[in-house]
Amino acid sequence: MSSEAEDLILVDADDKEMGFLSKAECHNEGGVLHRAFSLFLFNQQGELLLQQRSAAKRLWPGFWSNSICSHPRRGESMLMATQRRLRDELNIEASLEFVYKFSYQEAFGDLGSENELCHVYFGRVADRLRPNENEIDGIRFVAPQDLAREFAAAPAKFTPWFKLEWQTLLEEHRDKLADYCSA
Repeated sequence: MSSEAEDLILVDADDKEMGFLSKAECHNEGGVLHRAFSLFLFNQQGELLLQQRSAAKRLWPGFWSNSICSHPRRGESMLMATQRRLRDELNIEASLEFVYKFSYQEAFGDLGSENELCHVYFGRVADRLRPNENEIDGIRFVAPQDLAREFAAAPAKFTPWFKLEWQTLLEEHRDKLADYCSA
């Protein structure tokens, strides 16, 4: 499973590999820019799978987020890393479609920061999932229109990258999003 000691891939602003650093060190203080990914998984009804991050997570514990967010490890391609996390977190396999990538930096009080160049993917899943209780406290599917209302009513319940990614998907990738749901 995920470990603070695993080596993550450091990158520059153009996503060029620059070296490696432990996950813990990547997230200390203001963070060090590293490669990451976010998966947006939809069921056949066009609902988005959300996960509640484990209370044991260092950053944003208990917050609701997109389906899966993680990092490729040293020596892993993005394909290998995304498939590993699908198995590790939800005990499934799924085909994924790349949508876009972006950088963001966000501090979580004085506990550390995210500083990521994040690759965003879409995929489809069945409703029957077996979340790993060590990684995820809860899952649920939500219709896009209900998600918009939840963001408006209680934005502090959601991870910052999820809110940024969803807004970008609505504004810049609405056609591709429509292939998976009716946002």
